[in-house]
Amino acid sequence: MIAPRLKPKVLETALYVEDLERAGRFYGKTLGLTPMAQDSRMWALDCGPASVLLLFKRGGTLEPIDLPGGRIPPHNGSGSLHLAFAVGSEEIPAWEKRLAEQGVDIEARMKWPRGGVSLYFRDPDNHLVELVSPGVWANY
Repeated sequence: MIAPRLKPKVLETALYVEDLERAGRFYGKTLGLTPMAQDSRMWALDCGPASVLLLFKRGGTLEPIDLPGGRIPPHNGSGSLHLAFAVGSEEIPAWEKRLAEQGVDIEARMKWPRGGVSLYFRDPDNHLVELVSPGVWANY
């Protein structure tokens, strides 16, 4: 019997930010993400089923965190990072309108050879955020 090939799915994506409140408000107001947990070093935002955006205070996770269930090792990040959110093709015009209403400038638009469309913009920490419709990757 051949063992099935396991492919893990991405559950969490993390960004490191200067101001948790500012970043949390941006992702809440701009993308409609809701907080699931928050403390002085991080916010966890609901991105839909089995998808979480973690916002960490830059430099706030340089030491291990001991919790009743175990230890979380230290981590951190710097620089302008990139993340993409999946949206429906029919939603692109509504997202363009919503971003304009929120005063968020679309930095670039891309029409991909497979038919997908990407909208690129920046968050308050200069991370590159992408809204992308199906037709970008062979598996999306």
